[in-house]
Amino acid sequence: MCITLSLSSKPCIRVCNGSLQLPKSMVTTARTEVITAPKRSNTFSGLTKQGISDIDLRVQEVVRRQSWTNSLVSEVNCRKSRFEPMFIDDAYDKCRNICAEYAKTFYLGTLLMTKERQKAIWAIYVWCRRTDELVDGPNAEYMSPAVLDRWEERLQDIFEGRPYDMLDAALSNTVFNFSLDMKPFRDMIEGMRMDTRKSRYESFQELYLYCYYVAGTVGLMSVPVMGIAPESSVSAYTIYNAALYLGIGNQLTNILRDVGEDALRGRVYLPQDELAQFGLTDKDVFSRKVTDAWRDFMKGQIIRARSFFNLAEEGASQLDKDSRWPVWSSLMLYRKILDAIEDNDYDNLTKRAYVGRTKKLLTLPLAYTRALSKPSLYLR
Repeated sequence: MCITLSLSSKPCIRVCNGSLQLPKSMVTTARTEVITAPKRSNTFSGLTKQGISDIDLRVQEVVRRQSWTNSLVSEVNCRKSRFEPMFIDDAYDKCRNICAEYAKTFYLGTLLMTKERQKAIWAIYVWCRRTDELVDGPNAEYMSPAVLDRWEERLQDIFEGRPYDMLDAALSNTVFNFSLDMKPFRDMIEGMRMDTRKSRYESFQELYLYCYYVAGTVGLMSVPVMGIAPESSVSAYTIYNAALYLGIGNQLTNILRDVGEDALRGRVYLPQDELAQFGLTDKDVFSRKVTDAWRDFMKGQIIRARSFFNLAEEGASQLDKDSRWPVWSSLMLYRKILDAIEDNDYDNLTKRAYVGRTKKLLTLPLAYTRALSKPSLYLR
């Protein structure tokens, strides 16, 4: 299978039989940018030790349980799948089509992964998307605690091999193949519950916990599927933490990008105590006026989001080599959203920062170059 991406007056990018084929000029440019890319500080403020330890406990539990289930993988693989091959292939095809439609750049990155990992990541993506749409989708007006309770019961059924529909079956088969732990999935549902109960976050500690629930969990779900490089010399805990940081960085970026849109819904996903430090309140957010105080506030928020991406780098190159490209692509493209907010003079109240198609495609070869790096190269 070959896929060609072309831009007017630009070289073509091709994914062919699991390999990325780049014009020589683009590879040279990408390597130059890798070498000259500046390092940013890893420090970030506004998170108490207690806030970190709360999440640490969750990560440690997932790593411990995931390691335990992996130790039984040979026993699990002795069982036969409950699904007919044609049925489960159709289920994964549906997941692939949804991923390709709604997450085009991420989907392209998955094409370098092994077939089994591709399908598993598509299934996880679809479940996460469906979970998010319960709160933010077209039927969100019918949301109630009972809906999320039923969704959690349905998740239990998925993990026990009793899927409700074809999309559930794809995840159920993925759980069977990769011995996934249920906790990150349950925690994501808890994040949806938070969205129905809270529209303000008093401190970054509260916001950090929310970001873990709705996005950091995705990283914890994905590491067992993406795999850890055999040559990696760091602990699984370090790699899971890096995946967590990428999810949190992505969610913080989403929040900063969508401040104006969220305000129209009466929501402010910004630390109230930090707004107050700059003399700002919800009224300033709802007024949709960009002031010097707002710009100064946003500068600090962007620095912190970037800090999480810096921390995420420590694990991106520790993954199995076939799984690194979509991770590096996500990391780099989300950084560019932060750049776009700056380019808009910090106006995320009336403008929505985005990365255009051309920039996205030009980022892919750079991400691919980073994905080729050896696990020890970017550890700090």
